[in-house]
Amino acid sequence: MQAIEFTAPESISVIDLPDAPQPGPGEAVVRTHRMGICGTDLSCYLGKFPFFAYPRTPGHELGLEVVAVGTGVTHVKPGDKCSLEPYVNDPESVPSKKGFSNCCPSVQVIGVHNSGGLRKGTFTVPARKLHPGNDLSYDQLALVETLAIGYHAVQRGNPQAGETVLVIGAGPIGLACLEFLKLMDGVKVVVMDIVPGRLDFCAKHLGITHGIRFKPDGSHLAELEKLTDGNLADVIIDATGNPKSMSTCFDYAAFTGRVVYVGITTTDLTFPHAPVFHRRELTLLASRNAKPADFGAIIDLIRAGKIDTNVWITHRIGFDEVPDKFAQFTDPNLGAIKAIIDVN
Repeated sequence: MQAIEFTAPESISVIDLPDAPQPGPGEAVVRTHRMGICGTDLSCYLGKFPFFAYPRTPGHELGLEVVAVGTGVTHVKPGDKCSLEPYVNDPESVPSKKGFSNCCPSVQVIGVHNSGGLRKGTFTVPARKLHPGNDLSYDQLALVETLAIGYHAVQRGNPQAGETVLVIGAGPIGLACLEFLKLMDGVKVVVMDIVPGRLDFCAKHLGITHGIRFKPDGSHLAELEKLTDGNLADVIIDATGNPKSMSTCFDYAAFTGRVVYVGITTTDLTFPHAPVFHRRELTLLASRNAKPADFGAIIDLIRAGKIDTNVWITHRIGFDEVPDKFAQFTDPNLGAIKAIIDVN
């Protein structure tokens, strides 16, 4: 079967891979129908992602068809449509036993740490990582993993009625956070980005009308103060992955506020401790991956019409177009929110 391989930074090849053998106990053989392109895929292509080694087949945001299941698998069957939870953990690890499979020390992300689903044929996954949604489209199922990252970040921040939440960065992960924040009663949601078009998208498609454009001179802070009667934000979710933003976002936090890092950087971060972090008694939280239950919750919300996935998909290419057209999605001027690859 044909598969896409990132052979080296900015180098894509079409290779042949064997179809999967019969599944073993607890396994499922699956076929990809849709793959979402995310920032991780783009960083892997560019050679900027620390956990990616070449050559490797990408693909972790997947809408899948179950082809066969091994013994002991009862929650899915051949023909089922599923979303993939790509974080393969060790069920016996201490974090996994505590319910934190998302940050198991030995977690391996399909399509990042090992080969993923950008292939025409079949491959094998642990069946426990499949989340069925037969009444959803493959497009919708491919978006669940992106949404799950935002869902988990919101849960980490734990917004309460009467609080203000500021999301910094209106890329796909920031938008995923906004999808769930807008469903919370009594929570005031503010989004900040440097690109006006992204703020317009949030207002038009998500109903987030409190948008602040980041300005290098710092004048945007006065806008946040005005929106919050001078109290600033109770919860800040930084989805930028930008070291400068992640180091300065504490300035937007209310006293006793919570700051959630869902964006990733390999750069060391510094921030003022005594005058801001300590004085305001802030809490800093990391948000990594998502939990199994998050996938089912998101599928239920899409099924109930609470999340309109149609507005997310702004670009689409076919499997055969990947070698020639994938690189375009590294250009932020393209304005892609979410690009989908039609695989099968």
